[in-house]
Amino acid sequence: QVQVVESGGGLVQPGGSLRLSCAASGSIFSGYVMGWYRQAPGNQRELVARITSIYSTNYADSVKGRFTISRDNAKNTVYLQMNSLKPEDTAVYYCHAYAGGIDYWGKGTLVTVSS
Repeated sequence: QVQVVESGGGLVQPGGSLRLSCAASGSIFSGYVMGWYRQAPGNQRELVARITSIYSTNYADSVKGRFTISRDNAKNTVYLQMNSLKPEDTAVYYCHAYAGGIDYWGKGTLVTVSS
């Protein structure tokens, strides 16, 4: 069983920055594929960014050049640095871990981009 806990959400003005963190349990975190998803009201959950065990990354087209995913295996933590935030980035952001063929989800953290 892997537990995933997000933190770092909040209210930010358009053009601002925010960093989300996600801590995952387990002794083989370095082998997990970690990702960030988001879900805005009325929309389906969508992939924002993903990072593999060999640090390969991929991003949604809507966030390329603005968001950066990274991981610190020593801290069992994955980060999402979000810059140049837009109102359309407003959503609940969920951390996802894929470990041992199983999907694990956090409870989500709300990001609101508004003036």
